[in-house]
Amino acid sequence: MSLPPSFLDELRARTRVSAVVGNDVKLLKAGKEYKACCPFHDEKTPSFYVNDQKGFYHCFGCGAHGDAISYLVDGRGMGFMDAVKELAAKAGMEVPAPDPRAQQRAERRAGLVDVTEAAADWYEEQLAGIEGAGARAYLDKRGLSAAIIKRFRLGFAPDDRGRLKRALDRFGVPKLVESGMLINPEDGNREPYDRFRGRLMIPIRDPRGRVIAFGGRILGDGEPKYLNSPETPLFDKGRQLYNLDRAQAAARKAGRVIVVEGYMDVIGLDAAGIGEAVAPLGTALTEDQLRLLWRLTPAPILCFDGDAAGQRAAIRAAERALPLLGPDHSLSFVELPAGQDPDDVVRAGGRAAFEALLEAPEPLVERLWRHEVAAGPLDTPEQRAGLKQRLFDHARAIQNPGLSQLYRDDWLARFDRLVGRERGGGGGPGGGQRKPWKKNKDGRWVPPAPPVGAAARRLSADGIVPHLLEALLIGYARHPQRLLEDAEDLVRLELSDPRLAALREKLLDAAFSAESLDPGTLLPILADERLDSPSRPLMGYSFVKPDADRAQAAHDLSATLETILAAAEIESALEAATERLEREFSDEAFGEQQRLLGLRRDATDRLAVLARME
Repeated sequence: MSLPPSFLDELRARTRVSAVVGNDVKLLKAGKEYKACCPFHDEKTPSFYVNDQKGFYHCFGCGAHGDAISYLVDGRGMGFMDAVKELAAKAGMEVPAPDPRAQQRAERRAGLVDVTEAAADWYEEQLAGIEGAGARAYLDKRGLSAAIIKRFRLGFAPDDRGRLKRALDRFGVPKLVESGMLINPEDGNREPYDRFRGRLMIPIRDPRGRVIAFGGRILGDGEPKYLNSPETPLFDKGRQLYNLDRAQAAARKAGRVIVVEGYMDVIGLDAAGIGEAVAPLGTALTEDQLRLLWRLTPAPILCFDGDAAGQRAAIRAAERALPLLGPDHSLSFVELPAGQDPDDVVRAGGRAAFEALLEAPEPLVERLWRHEVAAGPLDTPEQRAGLKQRLFDHARAIQNPGLSQLYRDDWLARFDRLVGRERGGGGGPGGGQRKPWKKNKDGRWVPPAPPVGAAARRLSADGIVPHLLEALLIGYARHPQRLLEDAEDLVRLELSDPRLAALREKLLDAAFSAESLDPGTLLPILADERLDSPSRPLMGYSFVKPDADRAQAAHDLSATLETILAAAEIESALEAATERLEREFSDEAFGEQQRLLGLRRDATDRLAVLARME
């Protein structure tokens, strides 16, 4: 139900927050405010304050913050409308009649919740039955107790195309399809059938604790390893977090929230006594999910798997968070031992082993620095200029101007130390200027090589035949494993065409969020972009052809990307050499410029060959 903002504003104005909170905790007058021990976490010294004049409460210990409505929702576990109705009754206000369309949507959603809740009950019954023996053995092997199984309402879907459909036939096929429990074949020649078969079933709950979707883990061989419900009127995977309903209270009490990759990581941590863990739902962290996390803590801890894919996912989350960062909105990171996930850690060493990893989480500024420094060699000026450019790009992505400048300054200071220079006064024109100069062999002060400039960007984008860039992205869609391996290089490629830039973003997001990758994982994205039937000019590239040798095509794909990036680096170095030649016309400077001009001709010829592959 949608309520007019004016009604909610008046309701808040008529309600004293202290009167609502005071029913649960003893408030002590403190000037114009009230203080108390926080109801959201254990403490001995009061750090929880209520301000009736401003209409909110705030805890300086755990960060809990809100108004009278949110207190009833978060503190007492009431639904939003139930909280509004209770406060409105006390304030002598009448809740506005619902908009008919909003009412219809609410009733429709409520009906679908009945379906998913009934499905969860049925799956639980199957787990306890004869056919659930294999699933129970799997859970026992993972060390999950009966109490944990019950807490998370784990279940089992028999390997039968129609068992759930028959068990829930009272709801009717249309509702079962709309809720995501049945698949309706697109050809229309077959009857709808059960979506989940032969899988351990993990209910996904909304913040109110209602089952709205499912994740299903296969118990034997087969793909995908995990299968999630589709998006429905109940379930938007980019706006939900697994276990958020249970983790909210635990996070406020612990003063932290931990983000892990999968359902079983969350369940394993809860079994070890760490209840403040959540997980994204088969996708990379979205902006909406980050906002949900920041409601709980200023710096959520990302603890993804210790393999390459997990670390790439962590970096993607860091980059996605950059535009949203603020003084109270950041991220921190914990890197697990190679090849391990959180569940592996607690099963091997218990809670203490995992807590030891959490003692000193890595700040976002440090994690991105470490990632970029490790991205490649830093032996040449061009390579070091590339590092600086990448760091500055990250800083520019931060929309808060003050924070953006602080990140830039921090990274620049680290960069100067890395290459053996200290910022500040002394040496070079201007003394304390930002960019440190150095002396050449003649004793003259000269500036450092500039980062990748406009000419390099033109070469890496508009200067390349458009066919080549489009073919490159189609190739990575056809070779998703290679996409994961080359992701860090691919994101360095500047694309002036917004369509191609958006396609790259979609491919990377889908690859990082997929539970498993096969040649067909990313092809639906090509279909959405109408690139699943490439034009004749594109078909000349080996990595675009469906019937090409996969090993050779993957090799050609990486080689093509390397050539494009190398051309951009050469152009950057040529810019620096030309500037040097203008400052000091020497044989050495002239020779360096001519050498780079030759390399540019070679690179241009190579790109021309790649663009004519037919």
